Amino acid sequence: MNVVIVEDDINMRKSLEIALAEYDEFKIKSFKSATEALKKLDNDTDLIITDINMPGLDGLEFVKACENKYDFIIITGNATLNRAIEAVRLGVKDFLTKPFDIDTLVEAIKRTKIIREKTANKKNKKKEENKDFFASSPKLQQALNLSLKAAKTDVSVMFFGESGVGKEVFSKYIHQQSKRQGKPFIAINMAAIPANLIESELFGFEKGAFTDANSTKIGLFEMANEGTLFLDEIGEMPYEIQAKLLRALQEKEIVRLGSTKSIKINVRIISATNANLDEKIQKGEFRADLYYRLNTIPIFIPPLRERKEEILDLAHKVLKDTCKEYEFEDKKLSQEAQKALLDYDFPGNVRELISIIQRACILSDKQEISSEDLFLESRKFKKDIKNLEKDLIDAVLKDVDFDIQKAANMLGMEIAVLNEKMKKYNIKG
Repeated sequence: MNVVIVEDDINMRKSLEIALAEYDEFKIKSFKSATEALKKLDNDTDLIITDINMPGLDGLEFVKACENKYDFIIITGNATLNRAIEAVRLGVKDFLTKPFDIDTLVEAIKRTKIIREKTANKKNKKKEENKDFFASSPKLQQALNLSLKAAKTDVSVMFFGESGVGKEVFSKYIHQQSKRQGKPFIAINMAAIPANLIESELFGFEKGAFTDANSTKIGLFEMANEGTLFLDEIGEMPYEIQAKLLRALQEKEIVRLGSTKSIKINVRIISATNANLDEKIQKGEFRADLYYRLNTIPIFIPPLRERKEEILDLAHKVLKDTCKEYEFEDKKLSQEAQKALLDYDFPGNVRELISIIQRACILSDKQEISSEDLFLESRKFKKDIKNLEKDLIDAVLKDVDFDIQKAANMLGMEIAVLNEKMKKYNIKG
């Protein structure tokens, strides 16, 4: 198995090289940066182990740049909730928090290898997402009721919620229940497309509009005409493109890059974000007029940890579908596995639940999946996420004998911000 290590810390990189070289089944290459790796990676690469926090191109940007060509395991010494969620969203096979022993990493590598081998001969068909919801809870039902009301109109809808809660699924639900049913549903994720390409993706371009524009290309607005355009991660849209989007919505027309001719459009807009747009507006990163235009009907989708009633129904459905897809005999979750799922917080929400069950189903050779098959321990943070900042500030202050200036410098905060957080967390010297 050809394994690539990407790690800027030379000591960590060399330690991993030496440790993994003890295993004959691994062929190891290493790079000190993601930028260097991108230039030298070849098609023989099976798996990449990369840190998140690296100068230049960080680990998650590196994953995006590879465009699903390789399997990834993320390692990091200071995992945060948002970064973990992003890793799950990008399809990373595993993420491990430092410190970890080499056996833990080797087990993660072997799990990835088994998944590759068991799925290699299956046709990589893009499955049509099921239109139905397979579980229910009071909070889910509330969001569904609002979505159904919104579907009967043609106004803009904005979904709020953490990554992985199912904002695109809800958007498709609105489209399917609306008068635009049967017309195109087109989705674009602003965070997954380089900023310099978003305008051409949305509005299209004429032949010769720029270098490499060898032919005319229609944009997503035209592709979605008479249907629905879903703008995911709208908070990541570059500020300079926001004015053009606002004009397209107001005038109901777009202009392709390299053209002066306007094209009429009839598109219903649904957007989604996990960002704090009010904060972005205050910082001048998001236009208030665009926000009000998109946010006619706001709908919040609660995280899965607040919808515990859905977890087991969803898990059973995913398990059944995975067995059918890979032609396995039917499998079931043990009582201990079910309890482990109910006790887990799912920072990656429904998307993470699906990933966990699919992986367990593929890796387990038994008909009953155990709690160990879920590998939830490697995903758990050492401390409650909510207390990470408080614990960090408290530890630094104690280390410098509550010297506010030194602590602020170490934390990279203004003194006023540190004092405010000390007050918030009731930290006293």
